[in-house]
Order: sequence, then structure tokens, then C-alpha cells
Amino acid sequence: MPDFLEKFFPVVYRKTRNPGIDGNYCKYDNQGLQLFTSSLYLAGLTATFFASYTTRRLGRRLTMLIAGFLFIAGVVLNAAAQDLAMLIIGRVLLGCGVGFANQ
Repeated sequence: MPDFLEKFFPVVYRKTRNPGIDGNYCKYDNQGLQLFTSSLYLAGLTATFFASYTTRRLGRRLTMLIAGFLFIAGVVLNAAAQDLAMLIIGRVLLGCGVGFANQ
């Protein structure tokens, strides 16, 4: 989405508008974009280990409630994001919600 790229990843946005670059690899080669993409999955993987302990100690119902709160917090942060750090923190919270919900 051009508006999203322009706001959070201006270097990538400029590369996508450059007609001289043919391959997508060169256009989307950005560490911030890669961190944004992988942060959800890494947080989900890590949170799963903590969620198993939480499920044993507190039960499934409370674990699902925690997952719901993590989802809500992540969505609110992503919706209100003003910079890349806030966007990544929101994605990490969403990933923790995924990890807890998967458990």
C-alpha cells in the first residue's frame, strides 16, 4: 500500500517508484521492513512458551482472556502508530496474542 510505505518506510516507497529497479528483492530490501514483518512471528513463537506455563497455572479461560487483551493492545498501538517503533511494538503485542491464543 503506497500510503503505508510512504509514511513508515519512505526509502522503500522511493525504491518502488523507481522504474530502473526491476526485481522486487531490490525494492523491498530494508531492515526496518523485515523487522516489521518478522516481529509478529518471533513474538508469537516466544509467547507460546510462556503461554503454556500460564495455561498450567491459571487455566485456559484466563489464558484466552490474556490473549484477547494482548490483541486489543496491539491493534490500538498499530492503529495509532506514528512511527516505526510504535508499529513494531504493536506487532509484538499482536504476536504475543497469537502465541497465547494458539496455546
